[in-house]
Amino acid sequence: MKMHRRLGISVASAAVAAVALTGCGAGGGSDDGPKTDISWMAILHTPTTPEPDGVIESALQEHAGVDVEFQWVPAASQDEKLNSAIASDSLADIVSLPKADNSTVRRALTSGQFWDVEEYLDEFDNLSQIDPQTLEAAKIDGHLYGVPAQKVKARYGVLIRQDWLDNLGLEAPQTTEELAEVARAFADDDPDGNGEDDTTGFYDRLESFDLGFRSLAGYFGAGSKFELNDAGEVVPSFTTDAFMEAMEWYRGLYEDGAVNNEFVTVQKSNQQDGIAQGKGGIVVSGLFEAKNFLALSQSANPETPMEWALVNDITHEDVPRRILSDTNGGMGGWYAIPKSQVETEEDLRVVLGFLDSLLDEEAYALMTNGIEGTHYELDADGVVTILDQPAWEQEVQPFSSSRMSEKTITYSSTSPYVDEANEKMEENEEFAVINIAQSLTSDTYDSRWTELEQKARDAYNKYVVGQIEMEDYEAVIDQLAGEGLDKITEEFTASYAEANG
Repeated sequence: MKMHRRLGISVASAAVAAVALTGCGAGGGSDDGPKTDISWMAILHTPTTPEPDGVIESALQEHAGVDVEFQWVPAASQDEKLNSAIASDSLADIVSLPKADNSTVRRALTSGQFWDVEEYLDEFDNLSQIDPQTLEAAKIDGHLYGVPAQKVKARYGVLIRQDWLDNLGLEAPQTTEELAEVARAFADDDPDGNGEDDTTGFYDRLESFDLGFRSLAGYFGAGSKFELNDAGEVVPSFTTDAFMEAMEWYRGLYEDGAVNNEFVTVQKSNQQDGIAQGKGGIVVSGLFEAKNFLALSQSANPETPMEWALVNDITHEDVPRRILSDTNGGMGGWYAIPKSQVETEEDLRVVLGFLDSLLDEEAYALMTNGIEGTHYELDADGVVTILDQPAWEQEVQPFSSSRMSEKTITYSSTSPYVDEANEKMEENEEFAVINIAQSLTSDTYDSRWTELEQKARDAYNKYVVGQIEMEDYEAVIDQLAGEGLDKITEEFTASYAEANG
């Protein structure tokens, strides 16, 4: 939702909270009635740790009505520390588990160590409103072993140089055919008007198979890493006809000079620089990147003519509108609740009630901006201005990565393309396609997937640049089938059948 009214909590009320909560015990559990305090192992992504009972922590405690102890885990060592804590069962009441694909975490979640919270969510105003697709993405074998951290489900789109379109008298494309025509025009028709043959259409990078091209393949009907085929099997998307049709389309553009020749060696920073320098006019990326490309270009040339069209509705032939999720179906990990710390359903409901309170707009504003009048101010249009950057970085910023959802409030911005990108990402929610295997388990996937996917990635790169033909790519896929791909399909399919039986 768009934010257009004043939120926040005063410094005075934060101080009251600190006084009111003084004396809350470190215990408070089933023997003495419901919990009155909650401990939380939260991930710290900043170089500084906020003071215990600082203004934000105190304000959150007042808002939730419970005492909260944050146990900050530095992001740089989170895997080691979380794995150790899980193994020794030395956990807090809430454990932030941000990596959805961590096999150690997934095994711990399915071992019975944490509560399955699904049946309790409907008891809470905010938790009951979590997007069903995100809930499904957060399940493992049909069970929800924690409250999912909610992210925007599909942030990608096609960013196209609007000034180049204008120079060539072209409209923003809505189909893959029109997109190909624009890409070729950008390569051939001197869109920047400098009289030189120095531009291309798509400016891709070495993660093409995983990001940019994968998103394009979604328009053709390919799934997000894995998909359910007509036979009811869970198969890798790179083995499907739709994916290979998209590969043929993209190779045709590459052969025509409408994709940067060296994309298989281009790092992300080089891609950003190339786009800022006007080497390419189309990039498949997060819609929010338009503002960053403009800023990079303006830093080199304040008079840059760069303008962007943000396109999120590309379709292919008769394939319905769709966009692959780039955020695990909007699932940024779990807020897991260990049974060793939270022993009863009564205490579980207290913890869930606290998490539910963090989805309120007031709590989101606190964890994003801080105290209104101290850390930030909000104008009539909902634009936030930070008043004290050092104080905000010390006292507020550490909490931002622990927000329950990044969709609670969308603040307005004075920066170009930010509001438009937010609106188009919200539009994407309806059309998002998630990886069906994300919530399933396969031992062979855990042990073999990285190697198998790398071989498929290499074959994709060789095909697009013309080193091999499609029959060679298909031969690689056939070879991978015998190296574990068929076993992964078999195990994921069995897991899907069991979870949906």
